[in-house]
Formats: sequence, structure tokens, C-alpha cells
Amino acid sequence: LKHTRLALKLFLVPHTMPPPGLALVGACLGHSGSSCTASSNVVRPPSPRSRASSIVARSYAAVAAATATIAASAITGGAVALAIVYVCGKLRRKRAQKRGVGVALPHVGQGKAYLDWNATSPIFPEVTMAMAPYIAHEFGNPSSNHCFGAPSRAAEANARAQVAQLLGCEADEIIFCGCGSEADNMALRGGIAFGCRSLPPGTKPHVISSVIEHPAVTACLDAMQTAGQVDVTFVDVDHEGCIKPAAVASAVRATTVLVSIMHSNNEVGTIQDIKGISAAARAARRSLGDADVGELLLHADAAQSIGKVPVQPKVMDVDLATIVGHKFAAPKGVAALYLRRGIDLPPLLLGGGQEAGRRAGTEAVPQIVALGAAAEVVSRELPALAAHMRRCSDELHAGLVRGLGADRLRVNGPPHSAGDERRLPNTLSIGIRGVSASAVLADLCAASVAASASAACHSIAKAQVDLPVAAHSVSGARDASGAGVAASEAQVSSVLRAMGVPLEYARGTLRLSVGRHTVTEEIDRTVAAIIASCDNAA
Repeated sequence: LKHTRLALKLFLVPHTMPPPGLALVGACLGHSGSSCTASSNVVRPPSPRSRASSIVARSYAAVAAATATIAASAITGGAVALAIVYVCGKLRRKRAQKRGVGVALPHVGQGKAYLDWNATSPIFPEVTMAMAPYIAHEFGNPSSNHCFGAPSRAAEANARAQVAQLLGCEADEIIFCGCGSEADNMALRGGIAFGCRSLPPGTKPHVISSVIEHPAVTACLDAMQTAGQVDVTFVDVDHEGCIKPAAVASAVRATTVLVSIMHSNNEVGTIQDIKGISAAARAARRSLGDADVGELLLHADAAQSIGKVPVQPKVMDVDLATIVGHKFAAPKGVAALYLRRGIDLPPLLLGGGQEAGRRAGTEAVPQIVALGAAAEVVSRELPALAAHMRRCSDELHAGLVRGLGADRLRVNGPPHSAGDERRLPNTLSIGIRGVSASAVLADLCAASVAASASAACHSIAKAQVDLPVAAHSVSGARDASGAGVAASEAQVSSVLRAMGVPLEYARGTLRLSVGRHTVTEEIDRTVAAIIASCDNAA
């Protein structure tokens, strides 16, 4: 544009007189010129008048040539710029068309397969674009009342509304926090403290949970029980990993203040009947007929369910619910706790008055914006997402059955044919008889296939943490009575042991989980790698 303006100036401004220095330019250009006659060999010097006219003419010609060159450069540059803008726009539109369910991510083109979506989800392209401005230039503190804080504050409010819409609740019932473990701890410690207000002074509160919960729940309750702050009952599960409402109801006491049950299991994908559990627990509490009986709170850890099946706390009749960003397309470092109106939990973190005084700490606006954007995507796409994930999981199962034979395989959890009301559509926990999961996973890693044997957080706990644990813990070092177990059995996750999965299948169990961007190439690559590994082991 700058060159174009310069060219137009040179073309359009009339020159009635030679510009300064024009004579010098012309003199330089016409220095060797001379006037000769064809009929005579005598060289006649030009007259002073004709020489001046020649200099001016040559000078104007030089200016015209330079102007034309500049104009041509400007036009060429402008055309190139327009072409670049057009191509970039076309690429952006093409990329936009590539977003959505069933569209491959770049790692597929690199010969890799990612089937560990339950460990963490890739960040969706739409989510990356939504959070980018709040990383690049919208850096204001949302608590600041100036022009830099206002955009961040508005973005946070919008994200809160997006998450609330996903959960079917009100925006002021959403508390943003740093991770799922924080949300679980906030719900447990805060819920217990809230429930203690209705108990007689000095009464120890009672909590009910299950033997297959996430370590964020079991470790917190173990610590509080060890410190003498609470009594805990961990109810058992059946062979499919289901928690029976009647089992929870039978564990309720007059001092029970909180029931915490995961909505779906992160290893085998079993979906719990949270609404039935809530109804049974509340009815059991009311039936005690004790005048001192206070309100019973229900907490559901829905970290693994969001983006796969509908999760609405009000429909499930729970008071608290945990959701985790990196499980459904947002980055790590952001989560949320649903807290029903009317429940005033004491804050887990003390400090400033952020999150209406319920969670101290300056808000991580980029992550919060990303959580809201992810919530909007899965809200819009949930039916298509569930169908796609179910289709991918079915292809995985069918391919393994064809390659290894049905008699060598065992699906852990509800039958694979069960609907999405009983198991997550994206999760396939499959035991392979006669192999070691660790050996198969090593072969998959060599083939650039990502999968797991159990929850990633459980594996880290077993590898890095050396703490005393209870019988239900994830360490796998004790059986239901607290006694030691064999070394081979200690390699099996506590979830599979609680379900009574036979050891020959439990030792060879793989957790294969798919997601929005899983494609057929990844399924085929994974099936082929597993079959090759099992054939080598045989």
C-alpha cells in the first residue's frame, strides 16, 4: 500500500518545472550523447538551447521510467499480498471444515494412534482458538475494574454460563478450580464440614463411598479417617463394577452426612445409577426418624462422563458434582465443581474473595475460557460424539475378536452390547488370556500406539508413591481383608480385583478409549499391533 501511494503521487502530481536536481540527473544520463549529421563527418557541437532541451527530456524520461518501475512493483506486491490473504483465508476455511467429529488430528499422518482418551483428551481446535486471545493479549486480572480487567471478567462470566448450560444448572452454581482432585477434595472436606453442623457436638460424621473410586476421593477419605475426623464405609461392587443402590442405603447411619460415588468408572466404563443411589440413600436417612438427622449431601465425580454421556446434577438429584477440563478437550489445569444453591461450603483454599469467596486464587482466564469453549462444543455435538465413539469402540472389539478369537477375550464391565445408559460409549476394557498387559503395552509403544492397562493416575500412584494405604486403595498391595496378595495379583488394578475379574484375564487387561477425533486408521493400527504382540507371546 505504501508503494502504491508513492506511485500515484509520482503519476498524478503535474511537473511544470523540473524538480530540484532533475537537471543533474539528466546531465548524468545524457553525458555521452551528441548530435551528428548523416551527410558529414564533421562533428558539430550542439547549441546551448538544444542541449538544455535534451537534458530536460531525458530527465523526465528517467523519472517516468522510475515511476513505472515503482508502480509495477507496487501492483505486483499488492497482487501478491491479495493472493496471500486469499490463500490464507482458504486454508483457514479448509481447517475449519476439518474440525468436528471423526476428523483426524495431525498425529495420524505421523503414523501414530492415540487410544488413551480416558487418560487425557487432545485440546479441540475450536478450544485452542477460543483461549488464544487470553494468552496473547487479553491478560487483565478479572478482579480489576479497569479496561484491561473487563474483557477477562466478561470472558470468565461467559465460560461459567457455558459450563452451566452443559450441566443444566445456574451459572452461580459453578465454582472454577485448578483440577479434578481439588474439586473432589473441596466437595468431600466441605461437604463433611457442612454436614457436621447438623450433628450433636462431638459426633464423628460418617461418609459412604465405593471401593472403585478415583484416588482423589479414596486418598482424601483415608487421610481424614486416619486422622480420626470421619468414619468411612466403602461399599462393594458387583462383577460388572456396578454399585447397587440398596448397598448404599444399607450403609446409611444417623451420622451419615455425605455419599460420594463416581458417575462412571475411568477403567471399565461402568455408569452408575446415581439417581437411584441418591433416592435410596435419602430415603434410608429419612427412615431413621432421628430428630437430630440433618441434610444428607450427594457428590458425584463425573470427570470421566462429560462429553460422552449426558450429565445433569439436578436430574441425578446430587448436591455436588466434579467435572475436569482435560477429560473433554480443555487443557490441563482447570476443573469445576457444581454446588447446589443453598449449600454453603467452607472454602478449601483461604485467601482472596474469588469465586464468590468459595475458592481463593486469581482465576486462570485462558483455561477457564477453554473449559467454557469445550463445554459448548460437547453440548452441541453430544449425540454425534456418543454415536461416533460407540462405533469406534465396536470396531475395536470386532477386530480383536476376529484376530484373537472370542474365547481368548473377556470384556470387563457391562457387556459390550449394553447401551450407553450402562457403560461409556468410548471405553473398552478387555482382558486377553495368556498375555501380560505390560508386555503388550511395550509392543504398542514401539508401534506408536498409545493405550493403557488402567487409569494413568493409578499407575503413577503405584510407581511413585510409597505410603500406607487401606484395603480398597489403588496400590494393589492388599485384598479385601487387608491381607497381602501375591506379586502377580498385585499388578492387577484394585478395580478389576473388586469386580472379581479372573487373574488370567486381569493380568492381560488393556483399557482402550477413543474420542471425537479417533479415525479408522488408528483403530486398524491398534488392532494389528495388539494381535501381533499376542501372537509373539504365544
